[in-house]
Amino acid sequence: MKKIIAFLLAIAILSIFALSSPASASVAALTVKSNIAMSDNADDPTVNDSTQSVTLEFSEPLNFSTIAGNVKLYMVKAAGEQAEVPSVKNFDRNAPTLLTIARKDGTKFTAGDVYKITVGGRVKSVNGASLEKEFAGYFAVNYSLKLDGEGIAELNKKRSLIICVSDIHLGADNAYSEFYRNEKAFADLMGRIRQSPDVKELVIAGDLVDEWFVPARVDTFRGKDQADFVKRVAAAHKPSIDALNAIIRDGKIKVTYVPGNHDILITAEDIESILPGISQARDVRGLGVYSPADRPEIAVEHGHRYNYFCAPDPISNRSITGTDSILPPGYFFTRIATASIVEKRPPAGYVIPPVTDNRLSDSQTMLYLYYQSFKDVLTNLPVREKFDEKFIKTNIDGYTADYSLSDVFPFQSVPNGPIEVKLYAGAQDTWEQRQKANLVPVMIPGRTAIANAAFSTDLDEKSESQYFKNPASNKRIVVFGHTHVPLVKASTNTKSQKTIYANSGTWIDHNPAGPTMDFVVITLPKSGDAAAGFVNLYKYSNEGTITRFSESQAITGLNQK
Repeated sequence: MKKIIAFLLAIAILSIFALSSPASASVAALTVKSNIAMSDNADDPTVNDSTQSVTLEFSEPLNFSTIAGNVKLYMVKAAGEQAEVPSVKNFDRNAPTLLTIARKDGTKFTAGDVYKITVGGRVKSVNGASLEKEFAGYFAVNYSLKLDGEGIAELNKKRSLIICVSDIHLGADNAYSEFYRNEKAFADLMGRIRQSPDVKELVIAGDLVDEWFVPARVDTFRGKDQADFVKRVAAAHKPSIDALNAIIRDGKIKVTYVPGNHDILITAEDIESILPGISQARDVRGLGVYSPADRPEIAVEHGHRYNYFCAPDPISNRSITGTDSILPPGYFFTRIATASIVEKRPPAGYVIPPVTDNRLSDSQTMLYLYYQSFKDVLTNLPVREKFDEKFIKTNIDGYTADYSLSDVFPFQSVPNGPIEVKLYAGAQDTWEQRQKANLVPVMIPGRTAIANAAFSTDLDEKSESQYFKNPASNKRIVVFGHTHVPLVKASTNTKSQKTIYANSGTWIDHNPAGPTMDFVVITLPKSGDAAAGFVNLYKYSNEGTITRFSESQAITGLNQK
């Protein structure tokens, strides 16, 4: 009996000791993070510059004997298959939480490729902790852009780059042109693009020629016609036109022009007269969208199609012009604003007549929103002329008269009465009809279109509503211009595929909306089995330096037609 009691007592003591022992305490799960950005989504790898190695940091010192066979490096191919890459894992006993992974051949992770690093559940810490679930991180390696004869080594001189520029705004008179000081840099960039063995296409996404940024009192055509105006533009900006023509003549890079709002009236013949042999993407008058023949998932357009004040208006003012005019109200806004800018914002020669929101109808509310937009323009960009002074010269697109502010500004004959306007009367009611004529895929409500037209983010959103969230669209990369606000952002479409929107910014001398001398580069997959394409946004400088200034995006699963 004494032996049994002693045995039970010993068991109790051992149990108490076991419960109080640190070795029996619950072990926290092992965690891991990387020194470079990684994604857990194979379809959305993060983008990194080329690197020699990747370092994983664990939350506890590793048991190095558990690493062999449980930490692996893969290259992800276009169809999604993964090929293991021979690798070495370096472990520093002075820093036992760190594990460095490199290619066994000693080379850097290759630009244009997508990699996957996995850490299996059998990897443990010295305390026996393990991962709750297997770690898998995806990353793509970006290219280092070189626009010279040497090119990008990883592309092997295969033409894989599509470069998009927009909003250059070549004017006919450098006394008021928005583009003058940046001309040398633009011509220089075009020359570097020309000699690059990697550039496949150059797309000019609208507002190449500027027929809008003309002071209101100036006769745009000087008594002649548009064809003469375009020739004057080419003469005033000979370095830029010569540089573009050199690329076109070489025939190695396809150059495509897409209309913008400032060149909404410029015809295909006008463009051909100064840039012979250029490709042009047009659908209805004043509009166009371009998709490369072998890359139907890419769309490039200026973006004014979706803007109430800048989209072609083939309906309004026909009784005034007697022609098939398409100039939208933004044309008159711009002529007035240009006068203010050129005259350095003189004191206003008027008091803005008040208009109240009478709430009589949805149509009247839209016209009130129109009034508010125009009021903002006249408040921020005043002109010295009186409200009824006929100083806005036209002689363009069927307009022959001189107009005053009172001709284009909404008014009320009696307080709180109906809101009226002389030019573009009823345009708010025909907005849907206008959109259909302009081939807008997804209708935009009139209130929304008028109220949000001044915000660059509104156009950015149209990449979503018109393309990525439109089930009828197959586009996965969309590039707009128009806003002068360069950016790159990612989202997803209705099929849960990654999509990328970019805005190519502008080249005007002074950009109040942000940087200038911007361009977008779409890099197509370098080979048939390469997984990733890339979208990058760059800024040029007068010194010839190229700076990437926005987060880069990689996209997988692009298919050739």
